[in-house]
Amino acid sequence: MMFMAAEAPQNPLFPVWPELVIGLLCFGIVFFVLAKKLLPNINQVLEERREAIEGGMEKADAAKIEAESVLEQYKAQLAEARHEAARLRQEAQEQGTAIIQEMKAEGQRQREEIIAAGHAQIEADRKAAATALRQDVGTLAVELAGKLVGESLEDHARQSGTVDRFLDELEAKADAKAEAVR
Repeated sequence: MMFMAAEAPQNPLFPVWPELVIGLLCFGIVFFVLAKKLLPNINQVLEERREAIEGGMEKADAAKIEAESVLEQYKAQLAEARHEAARLRQEAQEQGTAIIQEMKAEGQRQREEIIAAGHAQIEADRKAAATALRQDVGTLAVELAGKLVGESLEDHARQSGTVDRFLDELEAKADAKAEAVR
């Protein structure tokens, strides 16, 4: 040290050789230790991380492709379900229309049956009333004729003929009036 102090001032741009050699030797030892021990560990961790990232990206791409496939399947199923629902709705409307038409036809048929039964009942009642009226009128006519003639018209054959003839004449007059009105 004394030796150094005795020398002339040193140029700061040129370092002292022994310090330079010691610095390079220490740097080499540190570099060798770092290169042999620390750098492989760092490279291994970086490689594992790179593989994990690439594997994750591949998994994400696979998951994305699978998700898109599932989405397309769901869209296809949804479209098919909508189509099926539309078809079922159309069938239901057609069946409803057919049922309505059947019910209308059945109602019309029942209405016609009821009307026909009513007309038949009215005709039967009219005939029964006409028969009862004819008998009552015949009896009254015979009694009236017997009182007018002064004798009993109990002969059944004569009575029936007289009554039938009288009623036929009344019906003929009524029919003639009905045709004249028309």
